[in-house]
Amino acid sequence: MTLWNDVMARSALKRVFDAAVRSASPYDAVLKHLPEKPKGRCIVVGAGKASAAMAAALDAAWPDVELSGTVVTRYGHAVPAGRIEILEASHPVPDDNSLKAAEKILETVRDLRPDDLVIALISGGGSALMVAPAGHMTLADKQAVNRALLASGATISEMNAVRKHLSRIKGGRLAQAAYPARVVSLLISDVPGDNPSEIASGPTVPDPTTCAMVSEIVERYAIELPDSVRDVLANGEETPKPGAFETHVSVIAAPKLALEAAAEEAGLLGLTPLILGDSIEGEARDVGTVMAGIATSVSVHGYPVRGPAMLLSGGETTVSIAKGCNGRGGRNTEFLLSLALALKGQENVWALAGDSDGIDGVEDAAGAIVMPDTLSRMQSAGMDPRASLSNHDSYTAFRAIGDLVVTGPTLTNVNDIRAILIG
Repeated sequence: MTLWNDVMARSALKRVFDAAVRSASPYDAVLKHLPEKPKGRCIVVGAGKASAAMAAALDAAWPDVELSGTVVTRYGHAVPAGRIEILEASHPVPDDNSLKAAEKILETVRDLRPDDLVIALISGGGSALMVAPAGHMTLADKQAVNRALLASGATISEMNAVRKHLSRIKGGRLAQAAYPARVVSLLISDVPGDNPSEIASGPTVPDPTTCAMVSEIVERYAIELPDSVRDVLANGEETPKPGAFETHVSVIAAPKLALEAAAEEAGLLGLTPLILGDSIEGEARDVGTVMAGIATSVSVHGYPVRGPAMLLSGGETTVSIAKGCNGRGGRNTEFLLSLALALKGQENVWALAGDSDGIDGVEDAAGAIVMPDTLSRMQSAGMDPRASLSNHDSYTAFRAIGDLVVTGPTLTNVNDIRAILIG
């Protein structure tokens, strides 16, 4: 029987996280899901953190096809893609390049023929990277909306519902612009439930949400909106609904598959894996408290799984930030700090949580690691863990003890991977 220690646990957690990210390789996923080659031209468009790597795979796979197009990805995520132009823009708040990218992509799909094929390469992050404000909205208005949504505590599905109704390209409108060409969408999911209409706000997928639903979301979270945004919502122009056009969609990589790869790696390490779910949402600090309770149950009672074991979960938690709070951190480090506080230094429990794209929030780390002595080391480094959690300053707390997980851009995005090892 293996007796786990800090060094072994740290290594195991990183191996499991890396296995999950590796399983979501955009290049490999695209090659496995290529559609039938077109009789006419192939026009490639796309947006998201993984879209450049997806485009590179498609360009390499079809050297004999007349192929061109434009794809936008996050700064630092670009890779050469041959005949496909790669643009870069800002995430999570759009910038001027996000606006230019959307206009370029809309121009790319104009005046197509029925025998042309549009392949849309869509992944998480596309909502901010490709923006075409509706009505009289400006880029500044879109930026204000994005910041308000990110701080509101709304789920990713709710945020995307709002974004779709404020856009000329999201919520199926990109596919409408490409008519009468055939549109095939290859998606890498970063949303709970893998709903294609929610990934990057569904630019090529009919939208089931309504203006009434958006108004309720805005009211429930008390989201402050510029007047021009309220005018667009009051106008009540709906997005294309299911049945409005034919669509061919394949989700080629998803959180569930990444968690299964993580579970397989955990098994090779002699751990019993238990996947708790790939669609877990809620406040990051609340999820941390709940996960600490489950880990304690495993450690003390051997329930719901006997140790040594690894609890695995995915999804996208939220962090509601009050006005005036300027702490540093993302949902993964906030989850981990809450987890550590709830565990209270419990021995034989270790954890890692990170965003599969390598960027937790807007910081330079994917996430962090929790050890049994995390709280005591933070205190020795002059940090107050509970105050750091209250101030949403989890990044600073983990940086102080050298336990951030820094991967750099992974060029994929299947949401968060959380792993808790119980020895």
